[in-house]
Amino acid sequence: MAKVLATEVRPGNLIEWEKRVWRVLKSHHVHVGGRGGAFMQVEMKDIESGTKRNERIRTEDKIERAHVEHREMQFLYKDSSGYVFMDKESYEQLTLPEDFLEEQSGFLIPNTDVQVNFHNDRPIGIQMPPTVTLTVVETEPNLKGATATGSFKPAKTDTGVTVMVPQFIIEGQKINVNTDTGAYIDRA
Repeated sequence: MAKVLATEVRPGNLIEWEKRVWRVLKSHHVHVGGRGGAFMQVEMKDIESGTKRNERIRTEDKIERAHVEHREMQFLYKDSSGYVFMDKESYEQLTLPEDFLEEQSGFLIPNTDVQVNFHNDRPIGIQMPPTVTLTVVETEPNLKGATATGSFKPAKTDTGVTVMVPQFIIEGQKINVNTDTGAYIDRA
């Protein structure tokens, strides 16, 4: 396993701390002039329990990075037991519960390619493609003469996610949505 200096820890990194795997949410370099050494203030979340924690780590300390294996998988369907994915190399299927995916489940469309991250052969996270194309199934009527202005309206998509869209978007249109922020990008 690779050890890195505390100053090299960035948000999104997976680290091992006190025999657990944590995802770094925030990291700030802090130097208090004349009052001791510099340190890193790190906010992290336990990937198993979901608990958050703040740690103050000296800048010269080395942190153990967690070994994560990335597997390309394809989302197949959702059933009563959860979301079913297929490994694109071995064709093995993996079922993940809905609470594992958190807010990402609203962007899953059958046959979408995703990256599932594993630690010690156990799934720990899923990485979606940067954008997905969704169909608007319910929204307010189109305003006559509305163009790409600053006013937005809510639109419910075929996956159940509600996205704020420009006034000119109507039911039945396909839109591109950012999977990180859930924001409307453009028409598909």
